[in-house]
Amino acid sequence: MVDVSDKPTTNRIAVAEAHIVMTAATLALITEGRAKKGDVLGIARIAGIMAAKKTADLIPLCHPLPITKVSIDLTPDTALPGIRISATVKTSGQTGVEMEALTAASTAALTVYDMVKAVQKDMVIGGLRVTLKDGGKSGRFAAP
Repeated sequence: MVDVSDKPTTNRIAVAEAHIVMTAATLALITEGRAKKGDVLGIARIAGIMAAKKTADLIPLCHPLPITKVSIDLTPDTALPGIRISATVKTSGQTGVEMEALTAASTAALTVYDMVKAVQKDMVIGGLRVTLKDGGKSGRFAAP
């Protein structure tokens, strides 16, 4: 692991996004609450939050961090068609939370897939990226 002991503690935030593309029929199943496994978006939101908190257990050289906020937004998009996912993670620490935001967004997408894979197996997860990072020595990054 990188030694961050000499770095100052600062407020940090990261936002990551992903999406999952599916048929309009599968999207309707989700938005109408007809999925056999239950509330797809609600369960994916909880899965994303849990994943952010477990990032250091999954990524070998990632520092365990005291996360102060995780929010997951899952937005149905008929133009995709599918679900757009945004994960925001905050901490006050010596290193950033980009990995936590990426882990949260990807896990939320994987959970959507798991919840409706019996209906559609060819869904595509994509677009995973950091869209915002702020705090620390390198300052602010906002994706174009």
